[in-house]
Amino acid sequence: MKLAIIPARGGSKRIPRKNIKPFCGKPIIAWSIEAAVESACFDEVVVSTDDGEIAEVAKRYGASVPFTRPTGLADDHTGTGAVVAHAIEWFARLGRPPELACCIYATAPFVTPDDLVRGLDVLERSGSDYAFAVTGYAFPIQRAIRINAAGRVEMFHPEHFTTRSQDLEPAFHDAGQFYWGRSSAWLAGKPVFSPDASPVILPRYRVQDIDTPEDWTHAEGMFGAIQNGAAACCQRNDK
Repeated sequence: MKLAIIPARGGSKRIPRKNIKPFCGKPIIAWSIEAAVESACFDEVVVSTDDGEIAEVAKRYGASVPFTRPTGLADDHTGTGAVVAHAIEWFARLGRPPELACCIYATAPFVTPDDLVRGLDVLERSGSDYAFAVTGYAFPIQRAIRINAAGRVEMFHPEHFTTRSQDLEPAFHDAGQFYWGRSSAWLAGKPVFSPDASPVILPRYRVQDIDTPEDWTHAEGMFGAIQNGAAACCQRNDK
């Protein structure tokens, strides 16, 4: 069994009701649910929530909400791994133990069905415990600067002051979208960021953290540009 788990607690602080806030015409969680369903990767797409309104929205867009997440797993300090493990254990008790589970964030409108299919392929081909979405930094991290206590600028790595950008090793960061993993790894609490994980590389234009109102506005602009570009392409192809 392959299980999609979308964590969506009700107590978001910086953006109230974040997980069901309208984003480009739909509650933001709807984009993640629909991508998971359309990927056809999963035997079940589950939303793990402690909130009745989120549960109703999730079901309306095609997810199941077979349990209410315990209060102890819905506070500000509970990690994603514990939420995923809880869902895996819940299905195992029903006699439906998932072999693979994919955590998809509720605020990941840029995730596509093809991304999820590719993530599954990377996980299965690599033999890794995890496969998750990453993207490259736009600027070489080796040339990053800090502002010191005196209010002056200094480099983190001054030895690279004269190194050409093209000669520096590329660096990547978590895209904050989805995390495929083997249930055994989730249940054992193995860290996702480890040599036992493989990357699923996404283009930078489809990656945006959404943690603040400013992030939200930026993400909607990016998303609208992508949608408009796709529509224009389809119109050209129809002629």
